[in-house]
Amino acid sequence: MDSQREYDIILLGPTGYTGRFCAQHIVKHLPTNLKWALGGRSQPKLEQAVKDLKALNSDRRDPDILTVQLNREELGPLAQKTKIIINCVGPYCLHSTPVIEACASNGTHYVDATGETPWLKIIIEKYHDTAKSNGAVIIPSVGIESAPADMLTWALVKRIREDLACDTREVVSAIHEIKSSGASGGTLSTILTVFDTLSFADIAKSADPFALAASPAPSNVPSEPLLARLSGVRYVRDLGALTTSPSGLADINIVHRSSSLMPEFYGPSFHFRQFLRVRNALVGVLFHYAFLISISLLIFSPVRALVRKYVYSPGTGPREEDSVNDQVEYRAVATADQASTSSSSSSSPKRAFGKLRYQGGMYEFTGLSLAEAAMVILENEEKVKRVSRGGIVTSAVLGQELLDRWEKVGCRVETQIFEH
Repeated sequence: MDSQREYDIILLGPTGYTGRFCAQHIVKHLPTNLKWALGGRSQPKLEQAVKDLKALNSDRRDPDILTVQLNREELGPLAQKTKIIINCVGPYCLHSTPVIEACASNGTHYVDATGETPWLKIIIEKYHDTAKSNGAVIIPSVGIESAPADMLTWALVKRIREDLACDTREVVSAIHEIKSSGASGGTLSTILTVFDTLSFADIAKSADPFALAASPAPSNVPSEPLLARLSGVRYVRDLGALTTSPSGLADINIVHRSSSLMPEFYGPSFHFRQFLRVRNALVGVLFHYAFLISISLLIFSPVRALVRKYVYSPGTGPREEDSVNDQVEYRAVATADQASTSSSSSSSPKRAFGKLRYQGGMYEFTGLSLAEAAMVILENEEKVKRVSRGGIVTSAVLGQELLDRWEKVGCRVETQIFEH
């Protein structure tokens, strides 16, 4: 990348709910010599954002202000000015396709916090090859969807490879505990907008757990038992009773993209499943069907119109004081692929256990994760380009460098090989 670019980072959407957390993290934790700017459509809102940030750290130079409309004519020159764009402008399917196009065309790196799998499938098909040919590393879903599941899985695969010298056959992950003060207006608006703007066919295509994979699904992926498919509930050793996770499909698709982009690391037979831990089977069944019914109702536009009357407006969300007790913990179990080892015939495959824990709000985590991922790319650009091979990739390509940066700001990942 041209080292003479004017900025290290341009943050798009700093006045939105997630964007404010990202900007605040940059001001509090990133190097003070960072060359950065705030980009958005409203000059007065951007000026107010700069004033608010100044109160957090008076020693840091104020970011520049760049007003920009989200179209090809203005985003192309914007992308040429910076090494990386952090994009917090959602709903992504409505506003951010031109941002991806500008970055892919101009070799500009990019991270965002989308959980919109149908949109991701569209932009991968349209822009992956362009981004790759121009040397751009584009990483969507670096927030609470789907970076925790992706990075915990990467850490477990690494543990198995280092300790057992083999591939990984399967990772089963679960949101073990989550305490959240609620969803922001932007998140709720995004869910509704996906149903408004994307065709049912596009949405249905993303239901395939390998919809974003860079290669066909492994031929030996086991099917779910009929009872688990009907009830939504299964029991997994060391994880407990599990049910359908609201973020499960998004996380599964991202992890499968990671494994298909780096098959030499994960192994050719790797597959991933994601769930939500529940107290017992009855709670699991009730949650599973409540979730399915809720999603099904959103297909109907009158239902979406009614829901819009009762949700936060975009740009708003839970108050910070309501989020002081928020936290999330993921747990996962990985099974080694030891089919070719001499011991596999006489013993069960070895397993690894992993845990990811963060004490704080989910949007706070998303903001810090975006900022720290951007720093990994800036400080390790050649390694990231080599590991990822460029194009539209995943947070897993940032590897241990991202986990190390997460740990410094309160997100800890631990893994171990089970002895039993």
